[in-house]
Amino acid sequence: MASAVHISLNVSNLPRSIDFYRRLFGEPAKLKADYAKFVAAEPEIHLALQPGPVFGRGALSHLGIRVDSPDRLQVWKNVLNGRGLATEEGKREACCYALQEKFWLTDPDGNRWEVYTVLEDIEQRADPAMTCCQPKAQASGLGGEAPTACC
Repeated sequence: MASAVHISLNVSNLPRSIDFYRRLFGEPAKLKADYAKFVAAEPEIHLALQPGPVFGRGALSHLGIRVDSPDRLQVWKNVLNGRGLATEEGKREACCYALQEKFWLTDPDGNRWEVYTVLEDIEQRADPAMTCCQPKAQASGLGGEAPTACC
């Protein structure tokens, strides 16, 4: 059996979150009145949702899906938009010691998802004031403070 990442998120409104993640990853593999589990092959992920307390943004910076090319990035964006998910405008930027193209989306509880491709590795770290792995709207948003470091 191959290894896969499993993520479990508390959600404030399970039906609303199921709708969002159904559009992102497809139908849940397991669906109960108080639980949903999505198992996707592309990208390979096991994501569980359960009602529970949601406290601000906590320690989680963001979640990400890395794709292998700018063309695949555009395919992902088109598919997600076609499924009714709002994506933020794509951009190219230096982030995390890499030149990347990316776009962002946000789940109902404010968890940020970055869909990106790495164009090339770079040796110089991006200026932390540039917000790097946070969309600019988030830099002064939920927590009121700009992030101090890159991902």
